[in-house]
Amino acid sequence: MASTNPRPHRSPVVGWDIGGAHVKASLLVDGRVRDVAQWAAPLWQGLAHLDAAIDAATERWPDLGEARHAVTMTAEMTDLFPDREAGVGALVRRVAERLGEATCFFAGRADWASAEEGPARWRDVASANWLATAFQVAARYPTALLVDIGSTTTDLIPIRGGSPAPCGRSDAERLASGELVYVGVVRTPLCALARQMSFAGSRYNVMNEYFATTADVFRLTGELDPEHDQHPAADGGDKSCAASCRRIARMIGMDARDADVLDWIELAGRWRAAMLYEIATNLARVAAQAGLPASAPIIGAGCGMFLARELAHHSSHEFVPFHSVAGLNPSAADAIHRWADTCAPSVAVALLLDRWSPTCG
Repeated sequence: MASTNPRPHRSPVVGWDIGGAHVKASLLVDGRVRDVAQWAAPLWQGLAHLDAAIDAATERWPDLGEARHAVTMTAEMTDLFPDREAGVGALVRRVAERLGEATCFFAGRADWASAEEGPARWRDVASANWLATAFQVAARYPTALLVDIGSTTTDLIPIRGGSPAPCGRSDAERLASGELVYVGVVRTPLCALARQMSFAGSRYNVMNEYFATTADVFRLTGELDPEHDQHPAADGGDKSCAASCRRIARMIGMDARDADVLDWIELAGRWRAAMLYEIATNLARVAAQAGLPASAPIIGAGCGMFLARELAHHSSHEFVPFHSVAGLNPSAADAIHRWADTCAPSVAVALLLDRWSPTCG
């Protein structure tokens, strides 16, 4: 296991969250978040996309070679790999090759793993990014509920007694417990959210085709930040209002010209409600399983944090954005706050490495 030793000075730390669709990175200098970035990286198409993201980070932060690196991942689940063990092994080796053998891999409650240890400890390293965020939240809020709504998935993690208290650890266990809900505000196919949908006084069966995604919904509601809209549309077309209307219309067998724009925006609102209902149902289940008090605050994160804020409002919970538990200076630029919220696991894993000071390699 990676050992923990005091360091004579604090070198910069870069936290990495390597997902199947995005690579997120955060730069920590003197214990403070100085910059956060995200790059689209469809790793199911090959590890060249990981290399491109690391190249982009190196260009953005020229002194990357002097930094220590903390890595967490979920990309081992992509169908590029035959199984999760092979995925963790391939990602650990590639990252260590690019960032150096002293790179530390977050291993959840088992602490940290070196590049040499990582492949053998793949169960600890796999899909631990949500746990890094939860540990950071628990350091500030001993009782809370972390709600991280991203582009693809939603994590619902109870914090109790100053520690993360999930029922499950693996993705499979968390899917069973309701702590992992496979919906997000960008990449989720709309056919995954509802079997039927009401429109213009009729009830329609939904077409089970990859015609539209939640990005179309949240473009039409005006809630999706264009900077977070990094993946191609379902049809490879543009991301205008008209194009999103066209894609949503296809879900019920229509063309955009069959109704007014306001009608399609109203239908988008129904898709939004279906997604929010699914998250809210699981949120109530998770809170009950953990025995959390009604006073527990909701800590919101992810590019869909606006939905977490709404859930907190409807349930009369205090709402706290993740950046406020990440120690960001209140005078920091709003853009850093927004990206820290969006890329919470990368911020969290950098802060954890800086605080725990493990020696890897």
